[in-house]
Amino acid sequence: MKHLHRSQNKMFSGVIAGFAEYFGWDIALTRVGYAAIAMFTGFFPCLLIYIVAAIVVPEE
Repeated sequence: MKHLHRSQNKMFSGVIAGFAEYFGWDIALTRVGYAAIAMFTGFFPCLLIYIVAAIVVPEE
């Protein structure tokens, strides 16, 4: 059974890599996609979501 967790393959806290591993996506493309979403929708809301996810999602 798959569980969402923060990955050990991390740049900051491993949240994006954890989501990529959970859904079976490429980690680099997921990071690029997150950066693109942050640039086009506003940096602060995406940063806030990332911080909340880093607190809520458990480590591996």
